[in-house]
Amino acid sequence: MNRKTGIIGKKLGMTQVFAENGNVSVVTLIEAGPCAVIQVKTVERDGYAAVKLGFQEIIKTKRVNKPMKGMFDKISQKPHKLLREFRLNAAGSGNEQALKVGDVVTVAGFAVGDVVKVSGKTKGKGFQGVMKRHNYRGGPGSHGSMFNRAPGSIGASSFPSRVWKNTGLPGHMGAVRVTVSNLRVIDVKPEQNLLIIKGAVPGPTGNIVEITK
Repeated sequence: MNRKTGIIGKKLGMTQVFAENGNVSVVTLIEAGPCAVIQVKTVERDGYAAVKLGFQEIIKTKRVNKPMKGMFDKISQKPHKLLREFRLNAAGSGNEQALKVGDVVTVAGFAVGDVVKVSGKTKGKGFQGVMKRHNYRGGPGSHGSMFNRAPGSIGASSFPSRVWKNTGLPGHMGAVRVTVSNLRVIDVKPEQNLLIIKGAVPGPTGNIVEITK
């Protein structure tokens, strides 16, 4: 795997590991790959260089619609549940040229000490008020105060006679795509398709994430 190609994984949960000197590190376990190369895009044909990877083979192919089934049959690959695209260097040199349809990307392309970024969808919090959503202080909680967890004035008087753009108000919280950078790989277990990354990554247990060097 080249340094620009990522891998798709599933968050298994968090734990802690101890170093030889007794220091403890909080880590995230990610089941990454194996990911099949479904498509390779080139600058000449598609305008940019990228590779499309598939993760989690679909056992019951009858659940695959005809357009998707036709795409996988054309490249003689089994249908995959998840497809993600990773950009490559525009030059397309080195290992990027070696990637072709049918190749398999595994965690063997990572090494202890690699710095990675992990992208995924955060936990959904539902509809929340301004104190939880925007960290507002709130009002007094005693002496008959009627202003406790309310958002307060939003300035929509005779001017500007509307709500200012980007005003912090109650609403849907979470369930957005977030990327965490500068995470370090603590250990790699190719036989278990396992990546152990120091720190936390977005989303709950079972969340699908994308890891890129």
